[in-house]
Amino acid sequence: MLRYLTSGESHGKCMLAILDGIPAGLKIEESFIDEELCRRMFGYGRGSRMKIERDSVEILSGLRRSQTIGSPIAIMINNADQSIDRLPVVLEPRPGHADLAGAMKYDRADIRDVLERASARETAVRVGVGAVCKILLSEFGIRITSHVTAIGKVESRKNNLGYKQIITLAERSAVRCADSSASVLMCKEITRAMADGDTLGGVFEVIASGVPAGLGSYAQWDRRLDGILAQAVMSIQAVKAVGFGLGSDLAGMRGSSAHDEIFYSKARGFYRKTNNAGGIEGGMTNGEDIRIRACMKPIATLRKPLASVNIKTKKAFKATVERSDTCAVPAAGVIGEAVVAVEIANAMIGKFGGDSIGEMRRNFDGYLKQIKKF
Repeated sequence: MLRYLTSGESHGKCMLAILDGIPAGLKIEESFIDEELCRRMFGYGRGSRMKIERDSVEILSGLRRSQTIGSPIAIMINNADQSIDRLPVVLEPRPGHADLAGAMKYDRADIRDVLERASARETAVRVGVGAVCKILLSEFGIRITSHVTAIGKVESRKNNLGYKQIITLAERSAVRCADSSASVLMCKEITRAMADGDTLGGVFEVIASGVPAGLGSYAQWDRRLDGILAQAVMSIQAVKAVGFGLGSDLAGMRGSSAHDEIFYSKARGFYRKTNNAGGIEGGMTNGEDIRIRACMKPIATLRKPLASVNIKTKKAFKATVERSDTCAVPAAGVIGEAVVAVEIANAMIGKFGGDSIGEMRRNFDGYLKQIKKF
C-alpha cells in the first residue's frame, strides 16, 4: 500500500512529506521533481509569494545512489519566507476559508494558527510526492497531465484533446489552456479581477493516459477508483466539485447517447470510440484515458475584503487580507496531476504488488498478456 503524510506551515521552516510504499529499484531524478514544483508556481494571476519562493526538493531518506531502496522516502521543500513567529495575530476570519471553523474546532485565539496549515502552500510538497509517483507510473507507460478549461466565465473550446495535444498546447499558455484564443481572454479576465481587488476560480481537467483496464474494484464501495480519485482531487484547497468524463452533463442525456459503445478489433482488442465515462466504469478503469474535471472556487483572500466579525470583540469588521493569488487555477491543475498520480500509483501497487520494480513489472506484463487473450 502506498501512503503519505505531509507536515509544515506556510511561513514555517519547510514543507515535509513521508512517502511509504514505493518499490525498490526505481531511479529518482530530483531535477524532474523540481520541474514539477516549478510548474506549480507558474500561471498568470499568481501572487507575490511566487516571486519569493524558488521551490526545490531535498530527499532526506529512502534513496541510495538515486535509487529507491524500499524504505520510506522523506521529502523536504524549504520555505524562503520563514517569518511565522514574527507575523501579526489574525482575528478577522475570511469568508470561504478554514479560518473561523478551524479556530473554533482547535480552540485557537489567533487564527494564524489555522491559516498557516490550511494554506495551499501545503500543496507544494504534495506535488513533490506526486512527482515521485509519476516517475513510478512512467515505468509502465502511464502519463498524466492537465489543462485549464475555464477561468471565470471564459471557457475553452478545445476540451476533447488527447494527451499529446494538451502537452503541446497547454504548456505554452500563460494559464495552461490549450485554446490560445481563450487563453488571451482568460488573462484579460484575471487582469480585470486583479484591478478590482477580486479573485477568480475556474475549471481544470486532469488526464491519465496509458492506464490499463482493471484498476479499482466494484467489490466494495471503498475500493471504487472513481471514489478514491474524487476524494483526492476534492482534498485540494478551494476545489468544490469533481466529475469524470462528461460529469454532470450526463444527467441531462439519454442512455442511448450517454454510454460509450464497445468495439473490438484483433489489433486493438476491446475499445471505445467515445469516452463519456472518463475512463472508469463500475469503479474500475476500462482502458480509456482517465479524465477528471474539477471546479475551483475563487480564492478566499480578497484585497477588497468581505464583511466579517472580530472573534475577540465580536464586532463587525472587514476580513483579514493575506498575501495571495488572484487566480491559481493553472497551479491547481498541476496539483491535481500530483494527487491523481498518487492514487493511480497506489492502485497499480495494490494490483501488481512487488517489493521491487522488477517484480512489479513482471506481474504487470503477465496481466497485460492475460487481458490480451480475453
